[in-house]
Amino acid sequence: MTERRWRAVIFDMDGLVLDSEPTYVQAWRAAADELGFAMPAEFWDSLSGCSGKTVAHRLQEQCGVGLNLEKFQQLSSDYWFAHVQQHGIAVKPGFFAVLEVLSLYRLPFCLATNSALAAAQQCLAWAGLTDVFSYIVAGDMVAAAKPAPDVFLRAAAELAQPVEDCLVLEDSPTGVRAALASGASCVFVPSIQPADTWSAEHADFLMVDLQQVADFISARQHHPL
Repeated sequence: MTERRWRAVIFDMDGLVLDSEPTYVQAWRAAADELGFAMPAEFWDSLSGCSGKTVAHRLQEQCGVGLNLEKFQQLSSDYWFAHVQQHGIAVKPGFFAVLEVLSLYRLPFCLATNSALAAAQQCLAWAGLTDVFSYIVAGDMVAAAKPAPDVFLRAAAELAQPVEDCLVLEDSPTGVRAALASGASCVFVPSIQPADTWSAEHADFLMVDLQQVADFISARQHHPL
């Protein structure tokens, strides 16, 4: 791809900015166990980055008609709220380093997530990030959630930048597919190991954490090749 400076950065939320993926998996597993459905860790990992509708669909496929989906959703919600109200949600290491670089180079940025807007705002509040993002594009603000490109196309429009000039930071295969479909450049920072092979091969860049992302953006903005 052409080496260049980017004009804006778009963050995913769960698993990228927030270390929230383990809290969801913990709640889902607890709810499934209570209802008598035990699934392997690989199944829960495969839901990383998926919208709520996709999670529900995959669960129904996995468990069949014996799963009371409404009861599962209520139980998992109760487990999750109890956990985050007590412990909050951790911010991923390196996030504030990325913000410093974006401020230094005056790069606009926003959040693009599959979560509903109200849920995203609440999660950011629990993480102490209420006022960080001027723009949030949520899954309930667009026609189709990731892996469709809608949230990233909307985010680029909100930032008043061509999507091709935006750098998307993603942690899941679902998000990587959406970013690439939008035409943006994509950094894959996997939240689950081993990293998804397809995403590692097809994302424009593969990085281990957000500190590496911060160093990369700084170097590229200062010395484009």
